[in-house]
This record gives sequence, structure tokens and C-alpha cells, in this order.
Amino acid sequence: MTQQSEPATTTASAPRRRTVLGGLGAGVALAAASGSLNTAAAAGEASSSGESSPASVTYRDKQILIDGEPAVVLAGEIHYFRLKRADWQSRLDRAKEAGLNAIATYIPWMWHETADGTIDVTGRTRPERDLGAFLDLCRDNGFHVIARPGPFTMAELKGEGVPQRVRTDHPEIVPTGWNGDKATTSAVDYLAPAYLKEARRWYDTVMPVIAERLHRKGRPGVIACQLDNEIGMLPWVSNGPILTDRCLRDFNAWLDTTYGKGLDERYPFAGDSAAERDAAIRSPKDGYAAALMHDLGTYMRGVIADYAGRLRSYAEAGGVRGIPFLINIHGTGGGSAENFPIGVSQLMESYAGKPGMISGSDFYLGDLTLGNVTDLYLVNAFMDAVNDSDQPLTALEFDAGHADYGDDLSNETGRGAVGLKTRLCVAQGAKMINYYLFAGGFNPKLDKPVGDGNDRIGITGERHGFAAPVDPEGRPGVSFAPTKETAHAVRGLAAALAPMRAEYDDVVLGFVPDHYLTEYRPPDSDAVQAVVDDVTGTRGFGPRGALSRAMLLGGFRYRSVDLQARELDPAKQPVLALATGQYLARAVQERLVRYLRVGGRLLLSGQVPGKDMTGASCTVLRDALGLTPGKTLTDANQFWLSATAHGWAAPRAEIRVPKAQLCSASRGETVLREVSTGDGCGFDIPVGKGRAVVITTAYRCDLDFWLSAFKVLGAAPAITHSATDAGVFMLTTKDEHGGRLLHAFNVTSGYAESCTVAEKGKALFGGERLHLTGASAAMLPLGLAAGGLHIAYATAEITGIADGRVTFRSLGDEAVVAVDGRAQCDGAKSSYEGGRTILRVRRGEFTVRKG
Repeated sequence: MTQQSEPATTTASAPRRRTVLGGLGAGVALAAASGSLNTAAAAGEASSSGESSPASVTYRDKQILIDGEPAVVLAGEIHYFRLKRADWQSRLDRAKEAGLNAIATYIPWMWHETADGTIDVTGRTRPERDLGAFLDLCRDNGFHVIARPGPFTMAELKGEGVPQRVRTDHPEIVPTGWNGDKATTSAVDYLAPAYLKEARRWYDTVMPVIAERLHRKGRPGVIACQLDNEIGMLPWVSNGPILTDRCLRDFNAWLDTTYGKGLDERYPFAGDSAAERDAAIRSPKDGYAAALMHDLGTYMRGVIADYAGRLRSYAEAGGVRGIPFLINIHGTGGGSAENFPIGVSQLMESYAGKPGMISGSDFYLGDLTLGNVTDLYLVNAFMDAVNDSDQPLTALEFDAGHADYGDDLSNETGRGAVGLKTRLCVAQGAKMINYYLFAGGFNPKLDKPVGDGNDRIGITGERHGFAAPVDPEGRPGVSFAPTKETAHAVRGLAAALAPMRAEYDDVVLGFVPDHYLTEYRPPDSDAVQAVVDDVTGTRGFGPRGALSRAMLLGGFRYRSVDLQARELDPAKQPVLALATGQYLARAVQERLVRYLRVGGRLLLSGQVPGKDMTGASCTVLRDALGLTPGKTLTDANQFWLSATAHGWAAPRAEIRVPKAQLCSASRGETVLREVSTGDGCGFDIPVGKGRAVVITTAYRCDLDFWLSAFKVLGAAPAITHSATDAGVFMLTTKDEHGGRLLHAFNVTSGYAESCTVAEKGKALFGGERLHLTGASAAMLPLGLAAGGLHIAYATAEITGIADGRVTFRSLGDEAVVAVDGRAQCDGAKSSYEGGRTILRVRRGEFTVRKG
């Protein structure tokens, strides 16, 4: 996968973020829930052609169901094509040792296509091309499989996994971009007939091999199939849109259909000849460049959805049915996920609300710290905002290993990283995680030398996956032990986790997909740059990331809502937080106004919008708020821009701020003022039956300030704790019987915390303290039925559940376990109070038995 950053210009030989990646897999923890679920139609029960087929792997109500039972799938990526066939078993043995029982693998077209153009999936030309043999070996070792057959696979393979012959034989599929320039990446025109014919040929060969090994009841097998990989990523990171002649014909038809007679007002070239329109699109003028950026991005969503749908039909024609199809979403880089929602925006129409389709994140964040924990939280929250009520969260490329991707001792992820990231995903409801990649390997030589420097299938040299938990030679690396510990921790709780859903407070964060339609940027356009500068400084995370970070670290268990998808309901979304700048679509502004007038409560952070996404004036929201913007000041040129607090925001010290949009308000209360002018930059405004707190300065992440803002809007975190470090926060999940897990996190670097926890002011865990070391997390039971016991609470983490007994791992010197009814534990100090057994244990590992 290529480095994702904005803006970017990428050449075919540019350095890649994941120069070499070793993968990590966690075992599939397939666990029956304490109560059985009735399987509903979700995935694979009906094909896109309408033909029915039995579904062995489905999803419903945010759960993955295997043979009707909820499951947590933890998978590890192993590239069979980078290993000698004789070494396959040893890598699977490592996966067993780590506690894994699912394997994911790319299946590269360019590896299986030989020099003469024939496709070998049986091993007739090389033993390592016997795909069926590898899948069978996984099954025989008790592993399920996530198949990833491309056509694009990336994985640091030449041509991104598509044979170079395909582009050479069909030059018309190679994209033409801005100003007629040829693509600098290996991208293709996804809907070009010649490419689709070649892709169909590949699928017709590989899918029957997969279909023969699909999961069957009582037998492991392929439980999911990924369609392509990171669709649309290459044109985005290179700012090289697909503007082939075929694509332009289609795009022009889309413009005519979408805007009709209104196209004349949007584009000056509307009435021109086809050739003139094509030229105007490839080399846009500044006057319409912002509109073109938006329209091209919107159109490409449909192209990607069409492409994914065609691949699915090819896969089903090859016999792959009864399992979910996966769409992998790209977008992280440099330890940040600020650009990740670009991938959601690009790909959402290919899976959102479509039966049998599930999305998955692709993230590389390194250590999870105070600085980027919100990034991962929002990766999951924004994905869930687009998913339907059944589609679960998954992570199809979860960064594993110690991150020395260049094999030059230049980087090392901390020991706690894999545990923290896994546990955060699980706490937010993720039901499938694929650690990428679990075992390294070697790039074999091409069948026929081409003189490209190394004549291997990959770009990383001979060895690949230097930083993996298992290195290319099969030796455990420094990240193997923490990966193993994490996998076993999740697996020990799988029976409880599998049927659970995340719980939330009455606060949601607004997600505006069109704020991320910046992947195709017409060059040399001031209008485009103005839009990009505005939205990238505020979208999603808020100025300085303060809004989203304050919500999480302030204690809110919040979800996200797609503001473009449907009307807002104050009964379902009592309090809405939204980060925005100058640009916000008219339809969204009008929706927010309706929400406020019927009783909604809005916390707006950034600037009050005054334009739509094309740059046209749109003041619907600011007019409803009664705000009139004046100057926007910045902290620059020895001007120490500062703000003072007033009203409910006071008393608070005057603070420096980097930017402030000064406004005058026709009503309400001014709660922040810029020092030098006295003008307002923070407001509390009644609107109809609702109320809005509007912060138009880039205020810092002062938890008390933001919690005060939410408090006046009627929102407060239900779960609170006594920890003094801001890096401690709590999430919860719950099953249909009321059993819960509290997921406690400490993302600080080495600072241990000991704290009590309360819910709506009532002490949890009997008032006992929880002990969290730095960079650690724990999943603690509350009212949970497990192993025939009903655990009222425990300050220790469950590591295993069996009939009549539950094993635990202590977090500190003493653990306290409260069980309703009688229970016992060897060596524990025991008391019986009000029908409940209280056990105090001073051991690292211990077992509680019913009796």
C-alpha cells in the first residue's frame, strides 16, 4: 500500500510507507454466545443475480455469524507465494503458537500468471503456485481463511499485483490524468472493457479454487473473500484521476444526467463539443475547478461501486457464495488517520447497505498514544457511521510487528501497541481483525528476467516482512510475544465478546463524507486550494483535533453519524458535535437548521460555514444562528492571538489560540472573546426549540472547557473515573442479556494509574480500584454470565471460560472478584455478603469455580 498523504504526487518508483511489512494474525476466536441467535439473512444468502444459496457465514446486528453462532475472527496474514512450499507448515505452526486460528492471504494474479500468459493455480510450473494446496493446509491445521484475490493486491508487488502484460496489451486502460499526463502509478481504468475482460479471466481461474474450499458446517475453510484491494487509492495519492477517453464519455453523460439544464450554470463548457468538453475537464479553469473536484469525486464513487459489483458477480459465477465479500478501505500514514475518511468517502457506495458486503479498515498507526488514539477511534466511528445496522466493523489490514519497515533500525513500535489497538477495535465492536502481516518471506525471481534491477516479484528486495512478528526466516521477532498475549487475551473472552455491541452516551460526532472529496485536485487552482486548506484544517477531528480528542478523553463513549445520509432526530441524537470550516453543503446546512428548530442541540467547532462545497455563497446555517462573521485572525507575525472566557466558560485563564473567526451575535450569550478587539469567538445560542454552542476559534483541548460546553447542552459522560492523567478512558460493550465488559485504557507512555470508576455517580466494581500500567488496557466483566457463573464484577481480566470455572489475570497486587451465589478460588480470601461471594486474590493467574 502506498503512503497516503495530502497533497501528494507519487511516481511509480516513489518510496512506500510499508516498504516491507510482516504480518500478524490473531486467532479466530469462534465462540458460541451464552444464548443462541436466530440467524438472519445477511451475507451470501442471496447472490447479486437473485439466486439463493445457503449461507454458512453471515452477519447480523453488528455480529459475524459462523454456522449461526456469533464469532470474533482474528486472522494473520501469511503470503504463501513468498515462502517455499516446504515452509508453509512451519509458519502455520507459528500461527498456532500465537493462538491464531484464521489465516488471510493475498492471491496475486501476477504471481500465478506465467511468462507465456497462462495462469497456473495448480503448481504445474512451481510448487508454490498450488493455491489449493495452501488453502487445504490451512484447513487441515484448523484455520479458517480470508481470501484476497485482487485483481489488485498491492503488497509491495510489482504492478500492484496485476501483470504488466495487461497494461502492455491494452494501453487504453492506462489512465490519462490532468492536462493529458499519463498515470505515474500502476492504476488502470477500472471499467475499461479490456481490463474487465482480463479481470474476469483471472477470476474465472482463481474463484473455483476458492469455491471448492469454502467454509462448510463443522469444517474450517474460506469464510470471506476480499474484492480487489484499496480501490481508488493509487489515483488519490498521485492526484492522477482516471480521465481516459472512455471515462470522460461516461463522466460527461453523468454530468448531463445529474444537472440537466442547470449544467450551463455550473460549467462554461456545458454547450461545447465533446472534444472541447474533454479538454476543459482535463485542464480545468479556476472558475469551475472546485466544482469539478467535487463532481469528479462523486462520480468516481459510482464507478468504484460499479467495479466492485462486477467483481462480485464474477466471483459468484465462479462459485463463491455463502460468505461475505470484503472491501478494504485505505487512508492512514505517518502515524495519523486524518486522511482515512477519504477512503471511506471513495468506497462507501460499494458496500454501504449492500447485503453480503462488509468494509474493513486498513490502518498503520504505530504506537497508540495520547496524540493519535482519537485517530483509531474515528477510523472505527466513521466506518460505522456509513455501515448499515447489520454490517460489523472489521480491520482487514491491522498494522503488526515493530514497524522497522526499511530494515535499517530506524523505527520501533512499543510493546503495548498491538494490545492497545486490538483492544480499542474490539471495544468499538470490531468482529474481524487481520494482523498484517504475520510472517515475512522472500520475493521469488520472475519466471523471465525483465531487467528491472532485481527481477523479483516484489519491490522490497529478496527478503520481505522484516518487521513482522515472524521474520522471513521463520524466527519470532520482538513483536511476537505481545501479539501472542493479545491474541490469547481476546480469545479467552471470545464467548463474551462475540455477541456484544458497543454502548454509547447520548452524543454523536457528525461525519460529512463530502468534506473528503479532495482526492482529485485540479492543479494550479486557487479556488481548489482554498477549499482544501479549509476542510483539511477542520474536518472530522476539529481544529487542532481538539473536539474529537476532548470527547474521547473527556469520557464520552460516542458514535458518529453520516450527516448526508438521513434526517437527524433529537430523540436519537440528542447532542450533535460537528467540526466544520467555511464550506458545508446547502443540504447539510438546512438539515442542521431543521434539527435545531425541533429541539436538537449542536456543538459546532471551527468556523460558521458561509459557502457550499463548490465555493458558492450559502449562509443558511449562520443566518439561523444569528451570527455575522467579521475578520478571521491568525496567530502570526508577532501577533499573540488570545481568547478570554465568559459566562459559563469562566473563570478560565486567557489562552493563546492560533486562529479565530470573529463574529457578532444577534442573540444568545458570548462565552469567548478575542482579547485585542473584544469581539466574540464563542457563543451559546437558542435556535427554535434547540440550542447551539458555537466555538469559532481553534480552542485547545481543555477537557474542562469542552465538558462544560456539553453540559450546557445537556450531555455528560455516564462513565467517570478518578484517574488524574488524561490518557485514561473507559468504553463498554453489552450483550443481549445485559452482560457487560468495561474496556479500560491507559494510553500514556509508562505512567501507571490507579482509579475508581462510577456510572451515573454510582460506584462500579464495589468501589475497588483498577490498576492500569502505562500503555495498557483491560476488559473487565460487569454482570457477565460466563462458565455457569454470574460475575457481578472483577478487577481482573478473564483469560478463559469453561464449564463451571473462569480463569483470570490480575492487573495489580490484589484482584477482587464478586460472584452472585457461591464460588471458590484456591488461596483466596473469601467472604459471603448478601448472596454474593467476594474473593480477594493475590496471584497473577487464578481460577474461580462455581460452588
